[in-house]
Amino acid sequence: FLVDVQMLFYKAMKMYVLCLFVQMMNIEKKEVKMNKAIILDRDGTINVEKDYLHRIEDFEFEKNVVEALKIFSSLGYTMAVVTNQSGIARGYYTEEDLQKLNEHIKKELEKNGVIIEKFYYCPHHPEKGVGKYKTDCICRKPNTGMLDAAIKEFDIDTAVSFMVGDTLADIDAGQKAGLTPILVKTGHGMETLEKLGDRKIEIFDSLYDF
Repeated sequence: FLVDVQMLFYKAMKMYVLCLFVQMMNIEKKEVKMNKAIILDRDGTINVEKDYLHRIEDFEFEKNVVEALKIFSSLGYTMAVVTNQSGIARGYYTEEDLQKLNEHIKKELEKNGVIIEKFYYCPHHPEKGVGKYKTDCICRKPNTGMLDAAIKEFDIDTAVSFMVGDTLADIDAGQKAGLTPILVKTGHGMETLEKLGDRKIEIFDSLYDF
């Protein structure tokens, strides 16, 4: 009788341990929610193209851009900006100047219910840069450093997301990062049309028309 009890106890403990193991193996991983996003170039896409823009008083939104961004926001898109700023590398203005302008843009959009999650910028130039800013970096478009950072930081699903800009650098960076590239004809867009070659992309008159 004692042997039978011990055997039953042993089997019960074995089953208990086995059940615990199965439960641990079947713990569901938390589902990571990926976001659809529109990553935007700044100069010539969001604002009127002005050479080496850095002063708030010179800033001007492209026509109907605020309305376009409001629509994107209402559709649930996460939005971030990626911008090459070689004016910093050339010594025309400072990173602080740029950050002040970006903050101005951000606040103006927030007044209209539009949230830009983050402004990424590249202050480098491989040839025209001065001092530490003269470098062949990974962030300057058409390289994907800024886009990769945004994709990682905001859990962006590249399969349903876009890169919108007015230059080949924007288009090529978007494609290399796995986003759908969109060309707008504002800014340098009309010049870019002539340089597209065999690239198959969608083209719109402006951000509002996208």
